[in-house]
Amino acid sequence: MKSLPSADRTGPAPGRTVAVVACAAQFMVVLDTTIVNVALPSMRADLGLGAGGQQWVVNAYLLTFAGFLMLGGRAADLFGRRRMFTAGLVVFTAASLLGGLATGGGLLIAARTLQGLGAAFLAPAPLALINATYHDIQARTKAIAAWGATATAAGSCGILLGGVLTDTLGWRWVLFVNVPIGVVLVAVALAALPAFPGRARGRALDAPGAVLVTAALACASYGLSELETRPIAAPLTGGILAVAVLLLAAFLVVEARSAQPLMPLRIFRSRALVLGNTAALVIGAVTTSVMFFVTLYLQRVLGYTPLRAGLAMLPLTLAIAVASLLVRRLVQAMGPRVPLVLGWLLTAGGLLWQSRFTPGGSFTTDILGPGILLGLGLGAVVLPMTTAATSSVGAEDAGLASALMNTARQMGGGLGLAVLSAVAATSTGAAALTHGYARALLVAAALALLAGALALFMPRPAAAAAPAGRESGRRPVPAHAEPAE
Repeated sequence: MKSLPSADRTGPAPGRTVAVVACAAQFMVVLDTTIVNVALPSMRADLGLGAGGQQWVVNAYLLTFAGFLMLGGRAADLFGRRRMFTAGLVVFTAASLLGGLATGGGLLIAARTLQGLGAAFLAPAPLALINATYHDIQARTKAIAAWGATATAAGSCGILLGGVLTDTLGWRWVLFVNVPIGVVLVAVALAALPAFPGRARGRALDAPGAVLVTAALACASYGLSELETRPIAAPLTGGILAVAVLLLAAFLVVEARSAQPLMPLRIFRSRALVLGNTAALVIGAVTTSVMFFVTLYLQRVLGYTPLRAGLAMLPLTLAIAVASLLVRRLVQAMGPRVPLVLGWLLTAGGLLWQSRFTPGGSFTTDILGPGILLGLGLGAVVLPMTTAATSSVGAEDAGLASALMNTARQMGGGLGLAVLSAVAATSTGAAALTHGYARALLVAAALALLAGALALFMPRPAAAAAPAGRESGRRPVPAHAEPAE
């Protein structure tokens, strides 16, 4: 039985390598949720896409990503985190190349679907690798802070980068940009990442559970995406959402009875995990909706170009990154509860300020000020949310916990945007549009305050930090004692 090289166990360099690779991979995955948005008009003109085709260039990625995340997280635990990370990265990179070379709308949508599949297997592994590699709590918290800042900032960076690439090199480069990054990451992952084994010996992947949860989340995502154009009472929308509920109920029944479940229901005994994933739902809803409505306000009301709108979002992005890095000391000293409450209060304050913008607003008072306050709040939430959602489980469930958090965040984004778009629905005209966006942001502020109230029930640091295995009387297996893949 081979052991890890000593550098992978104790040297500082592999730890930095894991953090850098995790941040780069997460940036690439989250970036692709927004980078194509500004390029859609150019894609439509070049490939002859209709309105439905435009929508599916975005939704094909999001639906597949959200639907397969649970399967990707469990596969990382069973078959090895580095192995699944590399496999997902190869699929994602190849799909990006295929999409950039697409000669028709159907091929582009197929490539985006394949991208989502690769992202679902790629995304859960980096955070699990961080938790397994860093045994020192301060080093682990610092790495998670950098990962969280990257994940939160990537969505808004996609708007800016998409505008720059589309204006200078053409729409195909919003996909081609992933190829060199992916090739480098594959090489680094194979050469330098620690090889933690899977736990698949004598165990099979829960195929029925995987099919049911993937179908449930895909139906839910599709049904929610239709709410913007069809009421929930419409046969298509209501029917698909009803099917999603039935599939989810069937999934829970299967998992409760399975000897080797995809998602062991015991994981939800951790109050920190449940509240952390609740925070992930809300931060997904708030972040996605803010990016959407503020960008529309800048372009449709103030008349900004896509590139100028992307630049205007930079203060928000930078504030998120700065707060994510600064809050780590507070989390180390006090645990996740206090930073979560403070972060949600700042977020609610920023949303309330942002909701006061006017049709004749200015960048300084209507975008810059509230954007910085909002960014500080969102950034302060990311690390304690991630810590609560992933650090309170045993080593055998690390990939699953990471996938749960990512799924909650993606589903929160879809649900939040669908609901708040319905709240904002209004007639045309600058005044009406601004009023609708303001209503949506006020509802988002209420969600932030609710999340802050729930964060008061977060367990104390000692309880939150105890892995699930320790709570049940089992000693967790040290990551450095595991053999290589």
